[in-house]
Amino acid sequence: MVMTLNTELERDGFCQNPYFECLVAEVPEEHKSTEGFTIVGYALYFYTYSTWKGRAAYLEDLYVMPEFRGNGIGKGLLSKVAEIGKKKQCERLQLSVLNWNTPTRDFYAAKGAQDLTVSEGWHFIRFDGQNLDKLASEAPKD
Repeated sequence: MVMTLNTELERDGFCQNPYFECLVAEVPEEHKSTEGFTIVGYALYFYTYSTWKGRAAYLEDLYVMPEFRGNGIGKGLLSKVAEIGKKKQCERLQLSVLNWNTPTRDFYAAKGAQDLTVSEGWHFIRFDGQNLDKLASEAPKD
């Protein structure tokens, strides 16, 4: 379930030093969705850094409305994020996919993505809520 509010997205993505960048896929008015939308997909990404490889881009979300899938929109968005990353000298594009989402995993694999889960043994780790609060409270004082 998405918990981020529109106001938070506007604050965090459209400020002096944005936390993310976003591309949208828009169709002409005559091809709008059944709900009446002309924006039918998006790619939300941000930059990270690897001490091993240097600059990297992280694709947080790639979404295309179901009725527009299979038309190259997702591939176009993904390729554009890769192009932008390469122009900014990123050495890699990283992302996460839920285990149950086989169609999406297959989509990325068909484009040449490597699943590092088994091959390199990476685990995806998160601190949030009370655990993040506790960890932050244990920081040394300046």
